[in-house]
Amino acid sequence: MTTRIGREAPLTVGIDVGGTNIRASVVDGAGEVLDTVQAPTPHSEQALEDGLDRAVRELRARHTIGAVGLAVAGFVDETRSAVRFAPHLPWEDSAVADRLTGRLGLPVILEHDANAAMWAEYRFGAAAGAHNGVLVAIGTGIGAALLVEGRLYRGSYGVAPELGHLQVVPHGRACPCGKRGCWERYCSGTALVDTAIEMLATDPMRSTILAREVFRDPGSLTGRRVAGAAQDGDPVAAEVMADFARWLGLGLAFVGDIFDPDLIVIAGGVSSSAPLFLDDAREHYAGAITGARHRPLARIRTTQLGEAAGMIGAAELARAALQPGAKGARRDYAVGSAKSGGKGAAESGDGKRARRGSAADGRAGARR
Repeated sequence: MTTRIGREAPLTVGIDVGGTNIRASVVDGAGEVLDTVQAPTPHSEQALEDGLDRAVRELRARHTIGAVGLAVAGFVDETRSAVRFAPHLPWEDSAVADRLTGRLGLPVILEHDANAAMWAEYRFGAAAGAHNGVLVAIGTGIGAALLVEGRLYRGSYGVAPELGHLQVVPHGRACPCGKRGCWERYCSGTALVDTAIEMLATDPMRSTILAREVFRDPGSLTGRRVAGAAQDGDPVAAEVMADFARWLGLGLAFVGDIFDPDLIVIAGGVSSSAPLFLDDAREHYAGAITGARHRPLARIRTTQLGEAAGMIGAAELARAALQPGAKGARRDYAVGSAKSGGKGAAESGDGKRARRGSAADGRAGARR
């Protein structure tokens, strides 16, 4: 049960329940991944829960496990026991935690995948020491999480914050959510493809790499390939990345105006291409936020834990359910006492805020 020299905590399992794969990891109290199993995601409710059961039991055969946390891309209710809706999973108004607890004989909690990633970054990664932070996970769409006074903010019904569906362009691009002009329609992996196709339609002769790609197979273009073409010097791809940076900066300015965080973490698949857009996005953010010359600006960083963040965060939240005084697996946890341990306890429990510079330092803060 020893997780690191001088530090003991029960091992827990964190599971990233994705639309394509289930990834389950044993995580220790220091946020270290010790063991992982992976399997394709089944498409029926019963088969999915059978698959989760098998994954946990396989890990339990090699480790002593105290609790299980599931990171789910969907709406998780305020008790973190049921999935209201998940667009790529078969659960709908489904009491997943209770059923799995009954099957496994272990405490089980659910968490939105962006919330789980935010918690992991706060405890062990890029958001360590933050006071109020926002995580923006940019992939196919945008997921988001909000940390307020060292606590995850979930809203009254467990579904906050849906930042990707803030309308940034009235009557803009259609979004699968049913609205038009949502932020994620201009700032996501999907948006990179849509913007590239629009620019190529206007002037296909300006591009070399992207034009050949689309000519060979119009459906093969991906956000990753657009970013790769920009890296290789394709002028249209470079313009697409510049457009993406502008929308990211403008969206983060909205976030800054509403939440006034001291830290923003950029996560998700698109974050791997951050050298192509992040500095420009910081400039757009600093130029668009209200009163930029008269306030400190949030530091903007990329994830430190990468694709493992959701699993690590879910495992850490599950571990909190085992603390003395926790009522089952449903307590709303913050790092604020010596009992909770880890970096976050040392840095948020004493009431210290992340350092904020003067107004003159604000723009420099956004660059870090």
